[in-house]
This record gives sequence, structure tokens and C-alpha cells, in this order.
Amino acid sequence: AEWGINSFHCYFLRMGDSAKPIVYDVESIRDGRSIATRRIKAIQNGQAIFYLTASFHLSEEAFDHQATMPHVVAPEGLKSEVEIAREFQDLIPSSIRTQFTCDKPIEIRPVENINILKPQTLAPKRHVWMRANGEMPDDLRVHKYLLAYASDFSFLPVAGQPHSVSFMTPKLQMATIDHSMWFHRDFRFDDWLLYEVESPNASGGRGFVTGRFFDRQGRLVASTAQEGVLRWAKK
Repeated sequence: AEWGINSFHCYFLRMGDSAKPIVYDVESIRDGRSIATRRIKAIQNGQAIFYLTASFHLSEEAFDHQATMPHVVAPEGLKSEVEIAREFQDLIPSSIRTQFTCDKPIEIRPVENINILKPQTLAPKRHVWMRANGEMPDDLRVHKYLLAYASDFSFLPVAGQPHSVSFMTPKLQMATIDHSMWFHRDFRFDDWLLYEVESPNASGGRGFVTGRFFDRQGRLVASTAQEGVLRWAKK
């Protein structure tokens, strides 16, 4: 058996600057017989901007059950977010048009049609298909790392759907506070995964969302949870 990440929990403390270097301070908390824990602090400009605690586990044979994958349209019959953006690029503000219409490292195909420029009142649930946009190595750890990156996409905005708002709504503040993820089974991210997202709560200026990733065979491969700021900007 090999060590693999089974979960992580992180807090976003301050805004980072991608143009400046980040120092990662890794602390070994514990190395047990089957579980190991690490704590990572990201430092920029002398300040902590991000904390993450990660758990690693030697996978073993034991009990097995899972949630059932929802029945949705297959990805082959859907358009990608980039294709949709290019069709309506004239409606996207010129200052951000390129970031919506350029090729992305993650291909996302939404199951439900959602207009982020003119959001309607919708139930707090969404389904999207995701996969890496390109070839990936056989090292399954890399597939987990990339899915962790992608798991923040199409996530917190679901908490705004019952309130007819999106991340494009003027004067709306929407930002991640914390993000957690659990890896249940090995998978490949160069094939489609279905991301089922729902928001069971929004209150107190925060939105809460949960998610499940299923592969095409219906296996539950990962779960997510996130809380973020969801409020009108203060004058």
C-alpha cells in the first residue's frame, strides 16, 4: 500500500499576489502506522495568507458503501463553459472577456443552463462535468492535486442561486473563507467527473456549499465542503 492524501482542510486568511513569491512552511504533526498529518502555512510579504492541514492514509480493505450518482445528461451532449462564453462574448464586459473565452486547464460542461449576467431564482443545486484539458501522467497523486484545484470552481456561487445573484452581480461580495475535501477512491481526471453541488444554508453573511465527485462508472471518488462570504458590499 502507498501513502495517499485522504483529506485536507484549509483557510484563506488574506488575499495573495500571484506576481510575488510565496513561502510554504510545512510542519510534520504526526506520523502514525496508517495515518500521517501535515500542517502547511503559506507566507507572503511576511504574513500568513493561507493555512492547510492535510491527512495521509495507507489505504486498506474494510467496509464499503457510497451515495448514488444522480442521473444527468452525459457530457458529450453538452457545451463547455468556454464555448458558451464565446457564443455570448458580445454580452461580456470587455475588461474580463478574455478570461471567460480563453482556453482553460480544466474543461467544464454545465448540465443546467445558468446565466451569470442575468441570474434567475434557482434551487441551490447544480451539476457540472469536469476533466483536465490535456494529457496527464499516470501518477494518481497528480490527478488528486488537480481535482483539489478544480473543486473550487462552480462551487460557492450555488449559494447565491436562490437569491438571484452570481459572482458577476454588482456590489455583491463572494469569497471563500475555508475549503475542505475528502478523497474516497482513486480516479483519473483525464476522464469526465460529475460534480454535484448543493447549498444547504446561507445566513449571517455567509454561504455554505457541499459537493460530491462521481466518475463515469458511478463511483463516489471525492467530497467537498466550503463556507464563504456572501453579502452585499458595505458602503
